[in-house]
Amino acid sequence: MGETPFITVEGPIGVGKTSLAKAISDHFQFALLKEIVDENPFLGKFYENIEEWSFQTEMFFLCNRFKQLGDINTHYLSKSRAVVADYHIFKNLIFAQRTLNAAEYKKYYKIYQILTEDMPKPNVIIYLNASLDTLINRIQLRGREIEKNISPLYLEQLSLDYEQTLAVFEKEHPDIPVLRFDGDELDFVKNVQDLDYIIETLSSALKASSWTNTI
Repeated sequence: MGETPFITVEGPIGVGKTSLAKAISDHFQFALLKEIVDENPFLGKFYENIEEWSFQTEMFFLCNRFKQLGDINTHYLSKSRAVVADYHIFKNLIFAQRTLNAAEYKKYYKIYQILTEDMPKPNVIIYLNASLDTLINRIQLRGREIEKNISPLYLEQLSLDYEQTLAVFEKEHPDIPVLRFDGDELDFVKNVQDLDYIIETLSSALKASSWTNTI
């Protein structure tokens, strides 16, 4: 693993990835990388008609995340500046496998492999998950117009997809720790004790490595 911490926060829609990434950034004074969501011109149409707009939506996200990760590698990681991101680029495959047909996914996967072969890989992954009720409540609370047509069934399937992907990831990358937190039990936005617990767990993971100078 690299000497400079690169932490990614992952989990299904509405679980609180951006809020936690920002809190970690503020605590450790790490650079913050936030994924582009609202700027995707296809996303609203996608939630209304997944089959019709899935390929355009996923390609937009892939190309933008490729550019973002290239930029943080150039401007931060290569200069020993730690980064925390509110996504891991493997999420592209989670969403694409769920929404694209077989022919589209085959093409998409080839492009994904080419674009990500030289991308920086995280040193630690924080994985947040929560029940469907919690995800729906949090999506409603943040009130994004673009998310009003998200199907509960789609959210439920997405959570299962994340669990399966993380299980495979942990087997294939035993050198990259995955820190799991339950969003039903922890509300790190409202309860400072819950946030402290997550920060302490992350600190322990960093101290177990060679990055003690970042704590």
